Amino acid sequence: MEKFTGKVWLLGDDIDTDIIMPTEYLVFKTIEEMKPYAFSPLRPELAAQIRPGDIIVAGSNFGCGSSREQAPEVVKALGLRCVIAKSFARIFFRNAINNGLLLIENADLADFVKEGEEITVTVNEKIECRGKEFPIVSLPDNLVEIINAGGLVKAMRKRNGLD
Repeated sequence: MEKFTGKVWLLGDDIDTDIIMPTEYLVFKTIEEMKPYAFSPLRPELAAQIRPGDIIVAGSNFGCGSSREQAPEVVKALGLRCVIAKSFARIFFRNAINNGLLLIENADLADFVKEGEEITVTVNEKIECRGKEFPIVSLPDNLVEIINAGGLVKAMRKRNGLD
């Protein structure tokens, strides 16, 4: 099982795609140009503070709103290792998996963890925080394959012997 530790950035409920990647910055041609503006309507400083390997922990309905693919793309481009939320909007969930971003649903962690703490995730098994364990439901093997490959296109290229 893959295991990693990361610093927590705590967000609330109903973090929509307009908060994750605001519409006015979609004029930029690349995700790299968009990165500094991620989460800016809610916390303008957040994108600059996130470091590779960090983890977002959020409440319910993370990724609600439009189906813009730039939202999960920018989360991944910021170097976030995963997003753990009470629940995800279904289209965001699918777009995130297709872009190789690990999402974990857990109903209790967001009410327990504090921003800035480190948590340890054992993929498809548990989250550890301050000595407490939070079990997580396993993702199906096909979704794990897509995430591990870095996204759907990369997974299919690998599966078909093209890479």
